[in-house]
Amino acid sequence: MSQTLRDQLFLWMKSHVYRYSEAPFRLASGLESHHYFNCKEITLHPERLAVLANCFVEEIIPKLGLEFQAVGGLTLGADPLAYSISLAYQRKGKLIYPLVVRKEAKGHGTGQQIEGFWKEVKSCLVVDDVITTGGSTLKAVQALREAGISVTKGICILNREEGGAENLEKSGIQMESIFRKSEFF
Repeated sequence: MSQTLRDQLFLWMKSHVYRYSEAPFRLASGLESHHYFNCKEITLHPERLAVLANCFVEEIIPKLGLEFQAVGGLTLGADPLAYSISLAYQRKGKLIYPLVVRKEAKGHGTGQQIEGFWKEVKSCLVVDDVITTGGSTLKAVQALREAGISVTKGICILNREEGGAENLEKSGIQMESIFRKSEFF
């Protein structure tokens, strides 16, 4: 059986990303957990990021049955994903704009909350590295929708299985993850 991109990523996730500790880690959601996933070990490593982007483009996104013009989410976790997925599509001859959603509108210049060619697009696939409660992703979705961009589906590297996907679903977002927390222990 040939190894999929997901299989390679799983090996990297186990060896570089996943950590267990008796002393709990504080998560971005404010919750504490003995299980920590530092996806920056994938998204900020060129070889691993290239494999991740190809996994999304070739194995995950086709399952969504969705046409979209942009990919993006809340800075910083979504940024490498948006750029790399956009570049992976560019290599296939398809233009997908990367969008960066700031946590709040900048207080200078044009005061934009969304960076990129967002005025050119009507639809966006929202991305995030890890989903816990879904709060970061919902913040991005809200900003994108306020800008008149349709957002109905999203992708992430890891679903921590702590209610995030369900919270996103209540806001009309179907979330697809490559991995679930329960796969690692």
